[in-house]
Amino acid sequence: MQAYILRRLLALIPTLIFASIIVFTTVRLIPGDIIDLMLSQNDISAGKMDREALVQALGLDKPLWSQYLTWVGNLLRGDLGISLWQSTPVVDRLIERIPATFELGLIAILIGLSIALPVGIYSAIRQDTAGDYIARSFSILLLAVPSFWLGTMVVVIPSIFWGWSPEVSYIPFTEDPWGNLQQMLVPAAVLGAALSAVTMRMTRTMMLEVLRQDYIRTAAAKGLPERLVVFRHALRNALIPVITLIGLQAPLVIGGAVIIEQIFGIPGMGTLLLDAVNQRDYPIITGVFLVTGLAVMLINLVVDLSYGLLDPRVRVR
Repeated sequence: MQAYILRRLLALIPTLIFASIIVFTTVRLIPGDIIDLMLSQNDISAGKMDREALVQALGLDKPLWSQYLTWVGNLLRGDLGISLWQSTPVVDRLIERIPATFELGLIAILIGLSIALPVGIYSAIRQDTAGDYIARSFSILLLAVPSFWLGTMVVVIPSIFWGWSPEVSYIPFTEDPWGNLQQMLVPAAVLGAALSAVTMRMTRTMMLEVLRQDYIRTAAAKGLPERLVVFRHALRNALIPVITLIGLQAPLVIGGAVIIEQIFGIPGMGTLLLDAVNQRDYPIITGVFLVTGLAVMLINLVVDLSYGLLDPRVRVR
């Protein structure tokens, strides 16, 4: 197990290098010039000397490959660079924003699973009944409704008809844990509802496949209670593809957080990324994508390791 984990961690290195090259180069292809943006917003004369001095001060006068090597050298020392606008370390900005995004994503996944697993299991064991048709229609509805539209409706409709709207002033968890959880519950439910649709259908499909296996029929023929057959024998084997799907949804959680954070005013990495893109703040954009990529890789590593816990036939050495 330890050797397997070590191999997987070492395999992350070339993946991160390749991803960093792509991110570092593509963010600089975003339309618009940060120098022109800075000159216009700071009311600096667009004279040639002023522009050249600003380019040199930001280190943008060097070739792209030289900027990348400098960035990698700083990265190896734990330095993700300095924000081009606020002149603050990117690491500090990320440390401020990561907890909110992590909390939102974690609660969203828990809400999504709490919806998907029970509904998917019920739909499978009650196949072709009225409850099954309702569950499948519900999953299709969640697939069809975009999370940004649902989030907007959650904010707008209650404020129009009942005079209520979600809290827009962010409450840190360290200051008021209960108030923070109350604030996070609505946006996490919106994001989790979108995630639950695919998981719900996958759970139903895999449960139907497992319930048709011979060993399940044998367990039922022996007189074991239906609850025991479903949860002890069928569910455990059906969960492996579902766990894989949850791992693949990690980028969707982070991508969805960009929109949900903007709608509900949550100061997470999503709002940080949008602000950085609007300002062409390359170091912050690169830092956000690098942290996101690393998080997705680690989540998929945890998913791979969980297979051995669910199925004894799947063991890693």
